[in-house]
Amino acid sequence: MTDFFKGIAPIKYEGPETTNEFAFRHYDPDEVILGKRMEDHLRFAVAYWHSLAYEGGDPFGGQTFLRPWFGAGMDQAKLKADAAFELFDILGAPFYAFHDLDARPEGATFAESKRNLEEITDYLGNKQASHKTKLLWGTANMFTHRRWMSGAATNPDPEVYAYAAATVKAMLDATHKLGGQNYVLWGGREGYETLLNTDLKAERAHAGRFLQQVVEYAHKIGFKGSILIEPKPQEPSKHQYDYDVATVYSFLKDFGLEKEVKLNIEQGHAILAGHSFEHELALANALGIFGSIDMNRNDYQSGWDTDQFPNNHPEMALAYYEVLRAGGFTTGGTNFDAKLRRQSLDPADLVLSHVGGMDTCARALRAAAYLFEDGPLEAARKARYAGWEREGAKAMLAQPLEAIEKAVLENNINPQPRSGRQERLENLWNHYL
Repeated sequence: MTDFFKGIAPIKYEGPETTNEFAFRHYDPDEVILGKRMEDHLRFAVAYWHSLAYEGGDPFGGQTFLRPWFGAGMDQAKLKADAAFELFDILGAPFYAFHDLDARPEGATFAESKRNLEEITDYLGNKQASHKTKLLWGTANMFTHRRWMSGAATNPDPEVYAYAAATVKAMLDATHKLGGQNYVLWGGREGYETLLNTDLKAERAHAGRFLQQVVEYAHKIGFKGSILIEPKPQEPSKHQYDYDVATVYSFLKDFGLEKEVKLNIEQGHAILAGHSFEHELALANALGIFGSIDMNRNDYQSGWDTDQFPNNHPEMALAYYEVLRAGGFTTGGTNFDAKLRRQSLDPADLVLSHVGGMDTCARALRAAAYLFEDGPLEAARKARYAGWEREGAKAMLAQPLEAIEKAVLENNINPQPRSGRQERLENLWNHYL
């Protein structure tokens, strides 16, 4: 036990009228929505890196947070784990997620780093055995250390590729041992700064083979979870190869992995790619590669990935509607890839940021579920495409152009535009919100 969260009791649901800031207003884990408990719909996870490892820095300034577990030794790593599970208990969080570097200190050699990871994995396993919170997903940090400055799987140096492969193997082993339900690959530096020194074809080929090797090893060890890629268009690289959902799907198809790998989609990354979050979710569902989500928000004035906690439930409702249309989460969940502002110094800030985010998501899910259950939006969508249910329309897709032209001439086809009813559907959406 630590005393970092001393005096903060577990957060309970008290309803929308409560004035207690240390209570959930909208997130009731046991509320049944569409036949499933709210907790089981949302599957919240706390991000180890932002909540426990982040020191409060930004591009123009260094550390502002003072945490008792900050340091380079295994004692500090275990103290961090103690504090982590205290936070998870306060929030009632069913899951957490972590990078290797979040939980263990960096060693002088790979062998030392691996030993540290194995030791902290056992420690986390003991924590999981006596607490509710389990591992949603694990991943490897291959972007912070200077060795990764030119990428990991896409690095021009084959020794860095080898180090990356060994790093992912070790972290996949740890994730498997902890019962993680997913393993995520985020190519934080899998991209380029300038084409003047970049062989795009070679880097892309190496990235594809790397992912194939990861999938092969996951099968070999009997890992039953999902392998996920997290798209991101840029930052810190000028251009990253996993730009967005469409780009990643093309990549997976090229390397025969579209049936093996799904996506972990982040709200902030979708915005950086010039899309909406709901667009990326809908496309992933349409392509059969929807897996999990990272929930946060960007500051739309800043133009970069600010990783703030969500506070806009109408915006999030659009996202959860697409999650429901996808059939909901299986191995995935809602991971709060969000961090405190560097001026939010207190332990209470760390708790309440998650409370607000969980309430926002709960409110969004409830609104999305009401609309999904009643069905007017799906009915309107179906009506708009009803013409394609006719036998002649379906048969046309198999015909050559000259046969279609003949039918247009013989039947004097002269289609007239029909309203898309966008504003009426927006009014409908707002009614349910």
